Amino acid sequence: MDQFMKRYLLASDFDQTLSFNDSGQVLSEMLGISGFAEKAAGLADIHLVQQGGELAYLLLHDPEYRRVRREDLVEVGRRIRLKQNLRLLSRLLESLEGYRFTFYVISAAPEEVIRSALEGIVPESHIFGTRFRYDERTGEIQSIERVSAGYGKVAVLEELRTRLAVGYDRVVYVGDGSSDVHVMLHVNRLGGLTIAVSENRFITPIARRTILSDDGLSVLVPILEEIVGWDPSRIRGLFAAHGLVLQDWDKIRTDSLTIAPAGLAPQAVA
Repeated sequence: MDQFMKRYLLASDFDQTLSFNDSGQVLSEMLGISGFAEKAAGLADIHLVQQGGELAYLLLHDPEYRRVRREDLVEVGRRIRLKQNLRLLSRLLESLEGYRFTFYVISAAPEEVIRSALEGIVPESHIFGTRFRYDERTGEIQSIERVSAGYGKVAVLEELRTRLAVGYDRVVYVGDGSSDVHVMLHVNRLGGLTIAVSENRFITPIARRTILSDDGLSVLVPILEEIVGWDPSRIRGLFAAHGLVLQDWDKIRTDSLTIAPAGLAPQAVA
């Protein structure tokens, strides 16, 4: 019965979490604009915008990016390379007996990009990205309505959690980079599950689980272990039932450290 189901909110970042690409880099390459990474890094270094919101700032203020229109962002979404099996991930989350996971995407990437990339996989109403206002006459980006970056992700997550009437401990968040730090700390503090899908040095010490894979279905593994309580044998059986094999499943946590004589500053390692 539906009333006895355990309800969970599963939220994920988009760029390099559900995809292999950075939206800003794909847009820049499509338009022949060079130096995106350097511009984004410069904005991050001076903390002018929330981490993850660099592309939104450039689209609004940088002369080279002012020519971008809605249709350009839609085309970027079509060019984004997604991780494998995202459609199957969505189906399996809906089929777990006794559990209901409602899947949302919360990202600083433009909403048009995410919607285009995930068309037919995630409903548009479940996508919260950077939202722009456009000039009706010229199609130019006029202003920003919302940027889902930094603390902005926390605000969206809390809005969704309240709307779905989900307890604090029934929130799962998946991310890959520095822009996910605030929301992961928030979810951890409240007893939820955080999953990192990269070895980013800012989030791997924070995330409760880190899983590295080119397949989007991989995030199901910590969910099945930590929440549903399945053992590795049962998890392998589920994957096998869908024609998939967990070929290399290494449970390893890697420590990275520098050792130096006491009283001396650590030297840079080449």
